[in-house]
Amino acid sequence: MKISIFRLGLIAMSSLGFFNNTIAQEAEKVKYDAHVLFHPLFNFQPGNEYRTGSGAPGPKYWQNRADYKINVALEEEKGTVSGEVELIYKNNSPENLEFIWLQLDQNAFGSHSRGAQTTPVTGGRFGNMGFDGGDSIRAVSVQQGKGGFVDAEYKITDTRMQIRLKTPVKANGDVIKIKLAYSFKIPEYGSDRMGTLETKNGIVYEMAQWYPRVAVFDDIEGWNLLPYLGAGEFYLEYGDFEYNVTVPWDHIVVGSGELLNPNEVLTVEQRKRLADAAKSDQTVVIRSVEEVTNPNTRPKQSGTLTWRFRCVQARDIAWASSKAFVWDAARMNLPKGKTALAQSVYPAEDGGLDGWGRSTEYVKGCIEFYSNYVHEYTYPVATNVAGIVGGMEYPGIVFCSSKSRKDDLWGVTDHEFGHNWFPMIVGNNERKYAWMDEGFNTFINFLSGDNFNNGEYKTTQMNDMHRLAPMIFRPKADPIMTIPDVVQAVNLGWEAYYKPALGLKMLREQILGKERFDYAFKMYVQRWAFKHPTPYDFFRTIEDAAGEDLGWFWKGWFFENYKLDQSVKEVAYVEQNPQKGSYITIENLDQLAMPVKVDIEEVSGKKTRVELPVEIWQRGGSWTFKAATQGPIRSVTIDPDHSLPDINPENNVWKPASYNTEPDVN
Repeated sequence: MKISIFRLGLIAMSSLGFFNNTIAQEAEKVKYDAHVLFHPLFNFQPGNEYRTGSGAPGPKYWQNRADYKINVALEEEKGTVSGEVELIYKNNSPENLEFIWLQLDQNAFGSHSRGAQTTPVTGGRFGNMGFDGGDSIRAVSVQQGKGGFVDAEYKITDTRMQIRLKTPVKANGDVIKIKLAYSFKIPEYGSDRMGTLETKNGIVYEMAQWYPRVAVFDDIEGWNLLPYLGAGEFYLEYGDFEYNVTVPWDHIVVGSGELLNPNEVLTVEQRKRLADAAKSDQTVVIRSVEEVTNPNTRPKQSGTLTWRFRCVQARDIAWASSKAFVWDAARMNLPKGKTALAQSVYPAEDGGLDGWGRSTEYVKGCIEFYSNYVHEYTYPVATNVAGIVGGMEYPGIVFCSSKSRKDDLWGVTDHEFGHNWFPMIVGNNERKYAWMDEGFNTFINFLSGDNFNNGEYKTTQMNDMHRLAPMIFRPKADPIMTIPDVVQAVNLGWEAYYKPALGLKMLREQILGKERFDYAFKMYVQRWAFKHPTPYDFFRTIEDAAGEDLGWFWKGWFFENYKLDQSVKEVAYVEQNPQKGSYITIENLDQLAMPVKVDIEEVSGKKTRVELPVEIWQRGGSWTFKAATQGPIRSVTIDPDHSLPDINPENNVWKPASYNTEPDVN
C-alpha cells in the first residue's frame, strides 16, 4: 500500500537542525552496553519439524488451501455487489477443525464496527464514519463427505464469521465446501483500498475485500483473527480462483488473473489490438480516448455482460469496472524467455505523457526489474487501475490514484506492483508485520527507481543517513516490530516503510555487502514462495545464507529503537612521532552499533580509509586501532560517506589544534 509521507518536508527540517538541540544534549552521555546489544539468547528459539533453525520450511511444514468459485453482479443503480461464493477448503494441518473462521472485511465499513469506533473524530485515511455498509449474509451452507449441502450454524462478530460444524474437518487433508449468498453496499472510500470515483464519462469502481475470505490457520497461532480496523492489511491462504463478474453492457472490466471469455466481452478489433500488444515493447492502445463514448466499442448495446476470470495460485483477487476506461497494453519480457501483458485502464482526463499515458511503461519497467532481481512474475497479466484509491495492491492488479503524475505515478506503480512479490508470492502476515512487505518493497524501490529508464526518476534523498537520523530516531517512534493498528498513525510511514527499508539498505551496503545480501534475500524468497513466513524465518534465512550472526542488528533496529552515535575521541602518534604511525580512538556512545569506516587525511594530502567490523564493539564502547600513517594528520572522520544514521555528526570529525610537524601529545 502507498504511504504518503512528508519526504521532503521533514527531511529538510532534520537537515536544518530541527531536532538537533535535543540530540546534542543527549549524545555525549555514554549509553552503550555491549551485553545488552550482543545478548546470546536473542532469537534463541529452537527450530522444529515445521520451521527449521536455518529459517527454511521444515520437513513437516504445512499450510491449508482455499479455492474459490464466485459469481457476482455489479448493480449500478443500487450501488451494490451481490452474488454467491463457493469455498473449497482443505485442512492440511495435523489438527481436526471444529469450526471455520471467515473474514467479512466489508463489515469494517459499518457505523458500529470496531474500525469505525476506533477512528478518531478527526477522521483519517482508514476511517469510514457516516457510511452504513457491511456484508449482508443471506445463506450459509456446508458440504462434507459424500452428502449434499446443508444449512450451517454461524456467528458474526464484527469483521469475522465463525461457521460451527457438526462434524470436524479432519486433519491431514480433509475437505469442506462452504457456500454463501451475500451482498454489500459499495463504499465511496473504503479505507483507501476500494471505492468509487466519479469521472466525466462514468464511475470507476475498484472492488477489493469483496467476497468472504477464509482466515489463515497456521502452526504459529492457529486461527489468525485480528479484526480489520484499517491500518493492518491482510493474511490469506493460497488457492485457485474462478470468478464471474456481471456488469452493464458498456463497462470494461479488468481483474486478477486471465480473462477467459474475450470473444464474448470484447470486439474483434479490441482482441486484435490485445494480440498486437502481447508482441510489442511499445504501448498499444486497446480503447482510445475517442472510443470511450462510442457504443460500438462494446459487443452489445444493452443489458449486461459477464466477464469470466481465472487466477491460479493466488491469495486474493480484485477487479475494477467502468464505462469510462481508456485501455492500453504492452508486452513484458520476463527471465528465461517468458512474457506477460502489462496494461492500464484510466479515465480519459487523466491520460497524456505527464500522466497515465505512461502507466503501462511504468508497469513494464518495475515488473521486469523485480522479476530479474527477486523472482519471476507469476501472473499472465499486470493491470494498473486509475481511481479513487491512492495506492493498493492485489495479485496481478493494483489501484493507484487517478491524480498521480510523473514521478509520483512511477513511484506508486513501482511500489504497488512490488507487492506482487511481498506479500502475494511471499505470503507474510500483513495484519501483524506490515514491514515484511511494505519495508521490503520500499527497499527494492530504491533499486528499481535508480534503474528505470536510465535513472529518469533516480533520487538521492535516502542516501544521506545523517540527515535522516533525526526522523528515524524520533523521541516517540514505535519499534518496527509493532502491530500496524498499534503504531501511532503519524509513525506508520517510517516504522512500516522507511525504517525497515533503510535497515535492509544498510544490511546490503554496509554490513553484508551486495553479493552476500542479494544471495541471501533471493534464498528467502525461494524458500518461502507461496508459503507463510514469520519474521524469525526471515532473520534466520538471511543469517544462514549470508553466513553472519545478525542478532545485534535485528534486536537494535527492528525490536528496539536503539540510536547510533559514533565519534572520533582522540589521536596519538606512535612514540609521539607522526612518521611512525598513529593510534586512533573511536567511541560508540549510544546503544546501537555498526561496522565502522574511518577516513584519515594527512597534512601531505595522503588519504587512508580503515574499515572495522562490528565486533570491535563487543567488549565495550571504546576502540583504539593503529593506522599506518606517515606524517601529521589533518583530520580523522568516522562514517565519511554518511551511510549510517548517526544522530550526532558533530563528533564525527577530529582535527588537531594546528598542523605542526612536531608530534602532538594526546
